[in-house]
Amino acid sequence: MRVLAIDGLAKTYEGAPAPVLSDVDLSVPEGQFICVLGPSGCGKTTLIRIVSQLIDPDTGTVQVAGSDTYRPGEDVCMVFQDHGLFPWYTVAKNIEYGLRIRHFPAQERKARVDRYLELIGLTGFGGRYPDQLSGGMRQRVGLARALACEPRVLLLDEPFAAVDAQTRERLQDELLGLWEQQKMTVLFVTHSIDEAAYLSDRVIVLRTLARQETDDLSPSICDDVVSELPRPRDRTTEAYREMLVRLRASLERAGG
Repeated sequence: MRVLAIDGLAKTYEGAPAPVLSDVDLSVPEGQFICVLGPSGCGKTTLIRIVSQLIDPDTGTVQVAGSDTYRPGEDVCMVFQDHGLFPWYTVAKNIEYGLRIRHFPAQERKARVDRYLELIGLTGFGGRYPDQLSGGMRQRVGLARALACEPRVLLLDEPFAAVDAQTRERLQDELLGLWEQQKMTVLFVTHSIDEAAYLSDRVIVLRTLARQETDDLSPSICDDVVSELPRPRDRTTEAYREMLVRLRASLERAGG
């Protein structure tokens, strides 16, 4: 079943010399993990912000489960690069925030908070505040807040970019574990070839449009790379290295 459908999406920011997105068409089956890769300025973040309804496209449509009236915070949820936690709320109150504004009963909110604290390995931390957590822990809380809403589509905008390499790899494994448990559809923005190879079923490579003539624009999607790597992924294999080479070549064609 197709859970996310993007058709003819285009976006130009006011005052910009060229569009940031052009003629984006993307069909995503339910449960698929997709990474969006591309050079700076290619529209990766713009794309998922349009899907999350934080900004509007100039043209084109986005549908979730066949509807273009889907609900952000319910059908789709976003995890930001800077975690986006409210510093004046405890961990538990941050996680339940989306449930509270949707008027979930207190008992259900508590049950979900407890469940997702356990899933992210932070049982016992519900009473802490964000400034009492490490960077990696804050990102896990941001992820739990989105997952607690149990969305059809989870959007992530370079969520691990600000943490060290060791923490990043641990968070990648934790995210994959949660994805396999929840069977959700994921759209994950990254600038890292390795991260895209390690996480995704498909890698959507976006090209930069800044150097193209506006009357003869190519579609933003430069390549749609389907991964045949088995899970769990092993970074030491020849097949994994070949995937990195393939993605690097695609990124170079995209202008990266």
